[in-house]
Amino acid sequence: MKGQHILLTGGTGGLGLGVVPTVLAQGPASVTIPYGNPQRVERLRGLISPADLARIRFVKADLLDESAVAALVKDMQRVEVLIHLVGGFSMGKTTEYSYDQWKKDVDLNLNTTFLACKHALQRMLEINYGRIVTVASKSAVDPAGQLAAYSAAKAGVVALTRAIADEMKGTNITANVVLPSIIDTPTNRAAMGAANAVQWVKPESLAGVICFLASEAAGDMRGAVVPVYGNL
Repeated sequence: MKGQHILLTGGTGGLGLGVVPTVLAQGPASVTIPYGNPQRVERLRGLISPADLARIRFVKADLLDESAVAALVKDMQRVEVLIHLVGGFSMGKTTEYSYDQWKKDVDLNLNTTFLACKHALQRMLEINYGRIVTVASKSAVDPAGQLAAYSAAKAGVVALTRAIADEMKGTNITANVVLPSIIDTPTNRAAMGAANAVQWVKPESLAGVICFLASEAAGDMRGAVVPVYGNL
């Protein structure tokens, strides 16, 4: 990705803490990271060298507002790569799950993915080059009880990504999706404890897979659904 312009959504989240440094090590010209919480921006800044920080452009944006997403993407010089990390996990019995929470889960996990992909793809078509990498979940293909909303939304991410890959046949634009199991983030440790964290997927490990799919070398991978399960 040396010299390329990357849109990296969700970069200030727990997974982003592992992915952003790995992406910067690939030598991009610039990385645009939209954010909502300024405190998370400062947390990420603390992990990045001053030289690398100079290549990051932080932009406050609501990724569920299509006009904001369109403006974010339009303001980039080019878009060669989209890495979409935005997502969130929640649980509950289907019989007790509120419709409002269901809609929030679909918004966060699926609708942000659609908007980011739609507008990044328009810019990629201008130059006939692009790499789209989305993040779904093991739950997308192996759903369990009390995860109906999350699993359905992540299954939608898989379907969306594969549909884009099919649409882009004949171009130099690819779309692939990774399926992590539980990711070893501070949020997950706080929610589930750290006793079994050794079995979880390290963000840095997932980042390596993401960066390969986002590279020129992965040009023949289209619509791949890549499991990254750790020891689970």
